[in-house]
Amino acid sequence: MRNAASTLGVIGGIIAMIVGFFSYGYTEVVDRYGEIEGLARQFSNVELIRAAAVLSPLLAIAGGAMAKARALWGGVLMLLACGLMYVAYGFNVGTMFPIAFTGLGGVLALLAGKPDEPKAHF
Repeated sequence: MRNAASTLGVIGGIIAMIVGFFSYGYTEVVDRYGEIEGLARQFSNVELIRAAAVLSPLLAIAGGAMAKARALWGGVLMLLACGLMYVAYGFNVGTMFPIAFTGLGGVLALLAGKPDEPKAHF
C-alpha cells in the first residue's frame, strides 16, 4: 500500500504542477493585459490561486516521496495537497485527476500501518 500511495502522490503532484503552471500563468496574463469581456476575467482570490499553484504540487510530491518511510506524514501531506487544490480550484475536468490521485494516495498512506514494513506509524 505504501508503494501505491507513493506512486499516486508523485503522479498527482506532477499533474498538479501542470495545473499550477497554467493557473499561475493565467493570473499573471490577466494582471498584465487586463480582463477581456467574455473571454478572460480575473479570479476573486488571486493569492489563493497562486499559493495553491506552488504549494499543492510541492505537498503532493513530498508526501508521495515520504510515503514509504513515513506513511503517516506522507499521507497527511497528500491530503493537505488534495484539500488545497479543491478549495482553490474546485473539482472540474482539469483538477479531477490530481485531486483523486493525491486523495487516494493520502488515504492509502494512512491505512498502510503494518503490512509493508515492520515499523508502523500507529
